[in-house]
Amino acid sequence: MPAPTDEHGPAGILGRSLAILELLATAPAGLPMQEVADHLGIPRSAAHRLLNGLADHGYVRQDRQRGFYGLTTKLLTLSLGHLGASGVTDAAQPVLDRLAAETGELARLAVWDGARLCWVARAQGATTGLRYDPDMGMAARLSASATGHALLSCLTDAAALALVAAQGFGAAGEVGPAAPRDAASLLPRLAAARRQGYAVAIATHADWMAAIAAPLRRRAGGGPIGTVSLAGPALRLSETRLHELAPRLLAAAAELEAVLPGSPLLIRHAEAA
Repeated sequence: MPAPTDEHGPAGILGRSLAILELLATAPAGLPMQEVADHLGIPRSAAHRLLNGLADHGYVRQDRQRGFYGLTTKLLTLSLGHLGASGVTDAAQPVLDRLAAETGELARLAVWDGARLCWVARAQGATTGLRYDPDMGMAARLSASATGHALLSCLTDAAALALVAAQGFGAAGEVGPAAPRDAASLLPRLAAARRQGYAVAIATHADWMAAIAAPLRRRAGGGPIGTVSLAGPALRLSETRLHELAPRLLAAAAELEAVLPGSPLLIRHAEAA
């Protein structure tokens, strides 16, 4: 969606700069300046000026051969430093390590900030054969992942659908072939997750991937603070196998719920909510 043209309001320099960062985060290979300008609906001169400013501060780097602009690792470094200072990863890592070792699959923690559900810690249990090992810091597609379904199952249907509408169901090629495409196909999955205490998804995030996820709640029955999940190739993780892993996953979720509320980051999330 093109950005408003107000140069001095929230959609001015700061808003445009943030929009550029968010756009480049979706383009690992980078983008040419004119494509950034056209996508955001801003003059190319303004895009060039903002990209150079972001580059001067170390957030963006230009590939001199192609002319493309891409993100540096500065945002990732800041995010990981913030998580490290919060205590989230220190508290969660032993639990994830044990869960991954017991199941032989990828165990991940995702943290919910009220707008985005991002994977922030992981442990890989598979030592041979097919492995699923994505980068950290990715935001989960709420409508098309076990992680998203587990989080949404903690909310009312109306609240869940509002979050999905804001993020979108994902265009063709962005989600797996079995991903819900509308409210009618999503809501039964959320109902099942509420009954079971966990969500199962096969070929929703990607056509070859399967996962199971459980929500993490604040103590005393509060709202969600994140999720813990197991994921791997669908060839190895059948629906039957995913349900077999549920007791271990739920045990890990209970352990994480007991230790994570001590994290300053999650305390701030709870207070904000």
